[in-house]
Amino acid sequence: MPAARPRLLYVTDLAYPARGRRYGDEDVHLAARLREAFDLALCHPLDAAALMDGFDAVVVRNSGPVIGYQKEYEAFRERALAAGTRVYNPLHGRGDMAGKQYLLDLTAAGHPVIPTVDRPEDLHRLPESAAYAVKPKAGADSIGLRFLDREELAGLAYEGLLVQPRIDFRYEVSFYFVDDRFQYALHAPDPDRRWVLEPYEPTAEDLAFARGFVDWNTLDHGIQRVDACRAPGGELLLVELEDLNPYLSLDRVPAETRERFTVALRDSLHRFLAA
Repeated sequence: MPAARPRLLYVTDLAYPARGRRYGDEDVHLAARLREAFDLALCHPLDAAALMDGFDAVVVRNSGPVIGYQKEYEAFRERALAAGTRVYNPLHGRGDMAGKQYLLDLTAAGHPVIPTVDRPEDLHRLPESAAYAVKPKAGADSIGLRFLDREELAGLAYEGLLVQPRIDFRYEVSFYFVDDRFQYALHAPDPDRRWVLEPYEPTAEDLAFARGFVDWNTLDHGIQRVDACRAPGGELLLVELEDLNPYLSLDRVPAETRERFTVALRDSLHRFLAA
């Protein structure tokens, strides 16, 4: 008899109304292609904990901002860790998977990141700016983001919040990796249209910047998206290290790039299951 194929539980919220993105289309495409190599079932993130025991691995994809179901997500993590369930991406990611603490850690360590603080006594570490971005540590998808001036920061209750200078950046650029292997890059030429993306040809310096954060994250398997902005001085600064459920904007890349990524994901999952 032929060997049984690995069984994957593919977690996605096909109906999540992502601004400027089509979660459902991307996951329908990826699920269809992965089904060629795996026995695969789709489920909503709220159903993952109840269903995952019947599968060899859980693949978390476009599942929406966790802040909308934080209690259920924590229960899923606890159950998966207790049972030794394989989750892709693995649950020890140090980026957005663990909240925004990494922005504080990277700032303190002197990495090229938008300077970030979470205490009023540290405001002096931020450069002078016409406005400051205030966002929840557990936030995502710009949920809870607001802009304040320096005087308004004086009356801010900092519990659970991050503060960053508002950077007058030239454009945003994202680098996409499977495991530690670079796949493609996209950029948004118009700073006001974050998800209107175009292919971007990174320089060796750009790739070294992005790889530095992938190496810092120490994930042996999984998909990571390194989001950066091109500062007025020309340098790249990290905006976000997305290692939980990064949207891939596969509709914005050429067909051959999309195919190469899909094959890389399939092969990564095989390695992950064999590890």
